[in-house]
Amino acid sequence: MMDASEWSGPVGDVWATEWQRTDRSFAGLAPRLNAAAIAAVAGIDAPAIVDIGCGAGATSLALAAALPAARICGIDISPGLTAIAATRAADLPNLRFATGPVEALVGDQAPVDLFVSRHGVMFFADPIAAFAAIRGAAAPAGRLVFSCFRDAALNPWASELLAAVLGGPQPVPAGYAPGPFAFADPDFVTPLLEAAGWCDVRAISVDYNYCAGEGADPIADALDLFSRIGPTARAIKAADPAERGAMLDRMADVLHRHRSGDTVDFPAAAWLWSAQAAAGEAQ
Repeated sequence: MMDASEWSGPVGDVWATEWQRTDRSFAGLAPRLNAAAIAAVAGIDAPAIVDIGCGAGATSLALAAALPAARICGIDISPGLTAIAATRAADLPNLRFATGPVEALVGDQAPVDLFVSRHGVMFFADPIAAFAAIRGAAAPAGRLVFSCFRDAALNPWASELLAAVLGGPQPVPAGYAPGPFAFADPDFVTPLLEAAGWCDVRAISVDYNYCAGEGADPIADALDLFSRIGPTARAIKAADPAERGAMLDRMADVLHRHRSGDTVDFPAAAWLWSAQAAAGEAQ
């Protein structure tokens, strides 16, 4: 489980140093998400768009370049990430970034025609309240488009590596806990969004390539990445220091199985969600 204080502090700081490698890992998914977001505001001359959990700004930047008449605000709880995003967006006058909880800041952007997020919505402490706040800032018929991971078993970059690090398959926790796979079950997400005031809720499965390492030594590149971010990094950090060397050796064995030339590639599986703001108030 990960809470907001981690993202606003040490976890966000690590992701800020790793933004280029994390953008690389999502490169196979990003075009699908961006195309869905652009299609959602087709016909609106100057849409207002909010990027939820914008990270280092990849989605915001892509939309600002594709929709120069749009007014775009990326929001993230990590000051380190929004600082990088702002630097990357220095030449885009239609794009700005704000730091803080989206639930607290999104009202300042109302009315919003589109909310978009690349894997940034799975960490709310109270997801119904968060999506209700987002819905409250939506324009009439405002749209929501976001991606999130499907089941961990379909994402071996997490499940295989974590099993190797911890010595066997890990049980799936019961109930909701903020984290990368919190929205893996569509039977959980659909009623959640509906309770928060969204309708026409739909999910499309997307399979893509997760590039974990590349270059002259892609194994070392991937090993360094997974030692710093994601479920394996948390497990290694929590382990007895005397055990960490063996954990890294087992993780390297998995990475070798996924090496192809100068890259380490894993299959990855995501949901691409869409919804529309329902008339009236959230329940």
